[in-house]
Amino acid sequence: MNTSTSATKISDSQVPHVLEAKHLFKSFHLEQTQIEVLKDISLTVRPGEFVVIMGKSGSGKSTLLSLLAGLDQPSAGQIKLNGDDLTHMSEEQLALKRQSDIGFVFQSFHLIPTLSVRENIEFPLNIARQKDPEKVAELLDAVELNHRANSFPHQLSGGEKQRTAIARALVANPQILFADEPTGNLDEKNADQVMQLLLNLQQALGTALVIVTHDPNLAKLADRTITIVDGQLV
Repeated sequence: MNTSTSATKISDSQVPHVLEAKHLFKSFHLEQTQIEVLKDISLTVRPGEFVVIMGKSGSGKSTLLSLLAGLDQPSAGQIKLNGDDLTHMSEEQLALKRQSDIGFVFQSFHLIPTLSVRENIEFPLNIARQKDPEKVAELLDAVELNHRANSFPHQLSGGEKQRTAIARALVANPQILFADEPTGNLDEKNADQVMQLLLNLQQALGTALVIVTHDPNLAKLADRTITIVDGQLV
């Protein structure tokens, strides 16, 4: 896939956006000093699109991802997901929106240590008071963890932990999946396997995918690459 060709197929105005962010700012107060982390960022993501956000450490890319996923609120600006304004939702409304429309894969996995692989994958469904054993079984097979279904996180390799986290993020059929350096804690072999698995599942399910990374090789696979420098898109 080439970042220069995606936009020529269908213009943004012809395709509905699953995600639309306008004029985002984010600042923090530290020892009576205001630090601007993000400065006037606007971007969109189309359904099924694979977007990479690149930038050096400290550029603000992980902060931006947290805002887009509804995990944090901007200091100013607007974020719409499927037409719903995340910036005007209560925490309870945001939690429900994350359950139904958003998946998130963290660099450090964030698995629940007292739950098995199967139970970790089921967890979002249990929170939403839903049952879908067929989908859980399908994802266990897709991430090649049937033999580990009853194992606990401390018994897994790093690659197995991240594959479990990917299955958990996709079990509720989200409209968009966010991943923050999803291969950052893996060796090269496991990183390649996990990324290929993630892309295969994303394409099979038609889920929009937004990944934060500093890996240029990963950016080559994306439909579009966004670069952030010192809190601004360039």
